[in-house]
Amino acid sequence: MAHTGAQSVGVKICGLTEAVGFDACVEHGADWVGFVFFQRSPRFVTPEQARQLSARTIGGPARVGLFVRPDAAVIADVLKHVRLDVLQLYTSVDEAEWFSKHFDLPVWLSLPVSRRAELPATRVADRVLIEPKPPADATRPGGNGQQMDWSMMADWQPAFPWMLAGGLTPDNVAAAIARTGAPAVDVSSGVEEAPGIKSPAAIARFIRNAQAAITV
Repeated sequence: MAHTGAQSVGVKICGLTEAVGFDACVEHGADWVGFVFFQRSPRFVTPEQARQLSARTIGGPARVGLFVRPDAAVIADVLKHVRLDVLQLYTSVDEAEWFSKHFDLPVWLSLPVSRRAELPATRVADRVLIEPKPPADATRPGGNGQQMDWSMMADWQPAFPWMLAGGLTPDNVAAAIARTGAPAVDVSSGVEEAPGIKSPAAIARFIRNAQAAITV
């Protein structure tokens, strides 16, 4: 897949739960860090835990809060504790638009897909995260370590911001970008030593390999 012009690939490290992982994201130049506010996830953090992590540095990566079918009260409570730059939501297109207006924040819409026909044809949020549909017995809609069928994205050239997620690792991220032309990538379990515990070395490798993969 080809893009017009050259650009560095953006990198989001999601599911930060502890200081070592957060600090590695800052040190190695992640573009975004993600906090998961979904209690069934092994990467769940409370609003206060997210506040403490975010306070470790002024500036640095943009902060993304991930919510699964939330209501406004849940998001409002989180925002009382920690400033977020982006809301990443598993919800409907209409609700995503409502949340964006209500909180005056950009919304990224997570879109699990299993076939090409499910890829969005028009802009439905400030950014869409394309990832594989979870297994039937999954307890959460994402973060399951599944890899996308990258071939379904051949020649898919949306005119809106998007991000690739699902089963990415330091070893395959460059190939994923080459196959899909993804302008940004999102990783969680692929840079972990254990669920919720990030590997600073893996974070460094992932960011280095993704940022070196220039899409043209």
